Amino acid sequence: MEIVKITANDCRELAELDKKCFSVPWSEQSFSEETKNQLATYLLAKENGKILGYCGFWRVSGEAQVTNIAVLPECRRNGIGKRLAEEMLKICADDEQIVLEVRKSNSAAISLYKRLGFIEAGIRKRFYHDPEEDGITMLRRKI
Repeated sequence: MEIVKITANDCRELAELDKKCFSVPWSEQSFSEETKNQLATYLLAKENGKILGYCGFWRVSGEAQVTNIAVLPECRRNGIGKRLAEEMLKICADDEQIVLEVRKSNSAAISLYKRLGFIEAGIRKRFYHDPEEDGITMLRRKI
């Protein structure tokens, strides 16, 4: 498996992956716009040319904001999300903090983020839709 940065050619496959991972997926156009966003970085986990997962984040004024981390359902629990997050942490090593939101019910992701040094910083009531659910804000400060 290799970790590479997104290209415009990846947007259609990413939109299909998002449909399998999220109830409110991003469109191909949304991913395409992110390829032009100077603040955004998207890392892809690829194997034999197929995208298995991705991690997206924005870096602004010394802070990184994670947009999404997603892994194909059939590829989960194989360390792909961890690898993507670790690569993000390397890129963001000089940032003061990294912030993300996660569904309150997503115990696997919460556990991963805690192992990577994130702490729970607050609750965002009804942050997610379809289904409606609170989001947990988590952050990791520069060590």
